[in-house]
Amino acid sequence: MSGSPRRAGARSGPVAALLATALAAGALAACAPTTASTVTGTPTGPVASSQPPSSSSSTSAPSSPSVLATGFVAPWSVVPIGSGALISQRDDGRVLEWTPTGGAHEVGTVPGVASGGEAGLNGLAIHEDGRMRWLYAYHATATDNRVVRLRLTGDPGALRFDPATAEVVFAGIPRAGNHDGGRIAFGPDGMLYVGTGDAGQRDGARDRDDLGGKILRLTPAGRAAPGNPFGTAVYSLGHRNVQGLAWDSAGTLWASEFGQDTWDELNRIQPGGDYGWPDHEGRAGAADAIDPVVTWRPSEASPSGIAIVDDVVYVAGLRGERLWTLDTRSPDPQPQAAYTGEFGRLRDVVAAPNGALWALTNNTDGRGSPGDTDDRLLQLPLAAAPRP
Repeated sequence: MSGSPRRAGARSGPVAALLATALAAGALAACAPTTASTVTGTPTGPVASSQPPSSSSSTSAPSSPSVLATGFVAPWSVVPIGSGALISQRDDGRVLEWTPTGGAHEVGTVPGVASGGEAGLNGLAIHEDGRMRWLYAYHATATDNRVVRLRLTGDPGALRFDPATAEVVFAGIPRAGNHDGGRIAFGPDGMLYVGTGDAGQRDGARDRDDLGGKILRLTPAGRAAPGNPFGTAVYSLGHRNVQGLAWDSAGTLWASEFGQDTWDELNRIQPGGDYGWPDHEGRAGAADAIDPVVTWRPSEASPSGIAIVDDVVYVAGLRGERLWTLDTRSPDPQPQAAYTGEFGRLRDVVAAPNGALWALTNNTDGRGSPGDTDDRLLQLPLAAAPRP
């Protein structure tokens, strides 16, 4: 289940009180980019427009939304590094680096990417091993989804990788035109977590020996991590399509998941936990599955990337075209929506180094209605959610 091609032209409901100040009248007038920058090392010409940040936006959290860069094509993952970020483009396999002062340039193209439908170059993660900096990437080939790593060279602002340095970390994850998962992240334990989709093979999601519909936990070298519940790479199962991974202050993993027709989910992940798909969707109260903490109708969410800051979860909504927030400390968490219809589809959201949020729109992936400057890297104010 993926986003709808319909794009809301205006807000479809009241904006959550916790972010009301960020959406005050006229706040979006400052969003227009002002300076063009050209990605180097590529024949495709201008890719991103960069709005030079003011001193306040580059050193402290902003009070209103702004557009940092434009012109991305089917972007999927944004990962902060230094004062900037690396961004993956799903369909062409390119990784771009954006910096507050230098705009965007191409870091390199991940070799072997075979895109089509929801498959292609998806999640990115960065890991440093001694003096070596690695870029990890989840991508599709003609036959599977896999995780590779490439050596990053240069300093932030001038990063590069040589495609010839690509090493396969983990392969054999089911691939299809949809339900490919694709989010990867290093946890507080230093292990690599990988969200996979069921690739349309529903019955494999609850099979411990199948890699589809799972969250995997790996060492940085790609082996099953010590302490995994089944002695394999599998950490949790019974998922349909995991596209968001983040940890709260207690070290608990949270994951967003696309439902089918009825309920999308936000799950609190337990090692060895079975989340019920395909036998259960949403809250089932079943003895053989763990219920989600939060559910949404797909038209309101279709959740992809998530971030957690001060135990508040921020969830990027694709078909829902909004940012959801949820306080994980509440005994009865009630998600609140913001920016409904303001930016179109939201694919990823991360905590930025300046105390803001960075979010990627996803209107050029074939399902949205792109505007002239799509897709965009947004900077959104970070607001504290109400205490429970």
